Amino acid sequence: MASLKDLRNRINSVKSTRKITSAMKMVAASKLRRAQEAAEASRPYAERMQRMLGNLAASTQGAAGSPPLLAGTGKDDVHLLVVLTANRGLCGGFNGNPVREARRQIQALKAQGKEVKLLCVGRKGRDLLRRDYKNLIVDSFEGLGRRGITYAEANQVAERLLTMFEAGEFDVCTIIFNKFQSAMTQVVTPRQIIPFPVPQDAEGTPQGAGGALYDYEPSEEGILKDLLPRNVAMQLFAALLESDASEQGARMTAMDSATRNAGDMIDGLTLTYNRTRQAAITKELIEIISGAEAL
Repeated sequence: MASLKDLRNRINSVKSTRKITSAMKMVAASKLRRAQEAAEASRPYAERMQRMLGNLAASTQGAAGSPPLLAGTGKDDVHLLVVLTANRGLCGGFNGNPVREARRQIQALKAQGKEVKLLCVGRKGRDLLRRDYKNLIVDSFEGLGRRGITYAEANQVAERLLTMFEAGEFDVCTIIFNKFQSAMTQVVTPRQIIPFPVPQDAEGTPQGAGGALYDYEPSEEGILKDLLPRNVAMQLFAALLESDASEQGARMTAMDSATRNAGDMIDGLTLTYNRTRQAAITKELIEIISGAEAL
């Protein structure tokens, strides 16, 4: 049975831990508001760019001279998975969920005879995937978003992807990230960004192919050649913002739960301490009374 000194030390230790988790919760809550606003502000632009490029791509798909980012390499053999996670832990299942989705996709692609490569954005995802798939990791980015996610950081990752694609190092690129829904809910989302996925209806017809006709200057192919690389950077930027908001929400929720659990533990330890102290006092009284009666 623990002594009174041991119980006091443990209570003080848990109280110190509760102060830390409470402070982390408050910091995450303050960061969450800004991150959520940034993620929600990026959605209309990213979605509108996807729709506009989808309409353009639907009318030029399969035509001679289509940009490689639209037409692809003509193969589907090498898949690059870009896994977005955090650089720090203490955020519940935020880092584990996209890693599990990446592992699921790796197994499914390998079962189909495909070659898989990994690019990790975030130290935690790299560390988790390195245990089983170290030989598949071709590059990693750490420290992004320390002072807030910027477009320049997303463009840095996009340039690396475009360089690899131009060198023929992969055929299909998919990003895996947590999409923010609420402070308690993040949805793991895989999204193909290379080649550009032309949206199709239920019958398999490219959406926008039968819509209104527009004249473009200089040409549809020229516009696509210029906008498709920008779209890669924009989709990465939007995904990083979603991931950042999800991280802050997950950390706030995890630290709130840890703070409440620490409070419950302190209550239980305090009760045990009081009972142990009362038992020690009672024992001493019994010994004094017994000694007095013996005399």
